[in-house]
Amino acid sequence: MVGAAAEAQLNRLESQVDNGGGGAWEYLSLVRKLKVRRSDKVLKHGLSILNDPKRRSKLGSDEWTLYEQVAIAAMDCQCLDVAKDCIKTLTKKFPDSTRVGRLEGMLLEAKGSWEDAENAYARLLEDNPLDQVLYTMGGLENLQTAKKYYASAIDLTGGKNMRALYGVCLCSAAISQLARGRNKDEESSELQSLAASALLKEYKKKASSKIDLITTTLGNMKLLP
Repeated sequence: MVGAAAEAQLNRLESQVDNGGGGAWEYLSLVRKLKVRRSDKVLKHGLSILNDPKRRSKLGSDEWTLYEQVAIAAMDCQCLDVAKDCIKTLTKKFPDSTRVGRLEGMLLEAKGSWEDAENAYARLLEDNPLDQVLYTMGGLENLQTAKKYYASAIDLTGGKNMRALYGVCLCSAAISQLARGRNKDEESSELQSLAASALLKEYKKKASSKIDLITTTLGNMKLLP
């Protein structure tokens, strides 16, 4: 939850940028720091920087952070061509990045290409099961919160949301690494086993040629009973 002082600062910056007073990068950085979603503003002001070579060059390595931020905002706003262009730029710079792979999966979802999105998330799970979650969210508390959201999505969709199933598996593996030696939550263990079993079931239906690979991957993550 964003505190009153932080929200007031964000609103002041937003008003300043909207009225041509500068500070777009500071505003976008604060949006990221506070983890708030103001997608229309991020899209507008982020593109104003990315489309200006001089301003963009001043960002240094933060240029790539902005491409990612704008891509997500563009998907929220259904500006999928903009999102596609941003992700294409990131893919060219970071061809083997799981973080960029996650964006590609999100774009496929935004387009309604559910099967392709599932395949993209499957590749992330197979290729690099832990790094994506740890790098993207990090911290035991954040991972536990994310796992609860994924679990809710599974309940709402009757276990049919593949992204949520992947999410539970990824978060469970990451939590196990961070919480070594602590008491094991039996309810949580049951959830991760059910999610892993549901994934195996879907693979048997839709991608039987990969069943051995996903079984090995989930086994290595200690998610199978």
